Amino acid sequence: MSGASSLADARKNRLLAALPDNDWERVRRHLKPVFLRPGETLYEAGAPRQHAYFPTTAIVSIECPTVDGASTEIALVGREGVVGIALFMGGQSRPSRGVVEARGWSFRLAENVLKEEFARGGALQRLLLLYTQALLTLTAQTAVCYRFHMVEQQLCRWLLLTLDRSTSSELRTTHERVALMLGVRREGVTEALGRLQQSGLVHCSRGHITVLDRAGIEARCCECYGVVKREFDRLLPPATCLNADRRTTGGQ
Repeated sequence: MSGASSLADARKNRLLAALPDNDWERVRRHLKPVFLRPGETLYEAGAPRQHAYFPTTAIVSIECPTVDGASTEIALVGREGVVGIALFMGGQSRPSRGVVEARGWSFRLAENVLKEEFARGGALQRLLLLYTQALLTLTAQTAVCYRFHMVEQQLCRWLLLTLDRSTSSELRTTHERVALMLGVRREGVTEALGRLQQSGLVHCSRGHITVLDRAGIEARCCECYGVVKREFDRLLPPATCLNADRRTTGGQ
């Protein structure tokens, strides 16, 4: 575990950072820091959920499983968002599961508190609805990417989305795990990463992928990443508010 996390760190989440002071003071009392580990399942498909998670350094993969046990990633959630939209959208559960992709901290909020805050109709409700709209764009564009674009382009899109949600250019993952998330053969991922490495864009070692040239990855990517990024930037408050708590509330 990489150090303790305080309530001040909760404002590293883009949604929590954008809350006005009064809303933040009301919500912060109910937030609980939790350290998430890779492979940890936050919820299963179709199962009721009891908590929402606001990641700060952790990254969560939202996956759709099939009856034969396979699964494909449909979205990534990191410090820009929240895991558990079914709680405030009224559905209680979804046919997807949440699996921790990158270890790190998240802040957990109980179902009853989230619903109560959402029902107030204030700032948190608006932020959650805007985030949900952005998430819908992400899932839709992911489907388009899977259908029309080459493995290398899909891989570049995934790398960029992960970098946006990570605190490092070094990603801890395997070729097999990436292939599982993209729904392609592992050999296809290995070949695509080999081409990127030969071009000096990434460096691959056992269990690690380090991005060396982000601009080069963007140039090799399809349009899907740009569509998603523009929508998130259009709908959500700017990331510059991520440390707003230190300016407005004295940290805690």
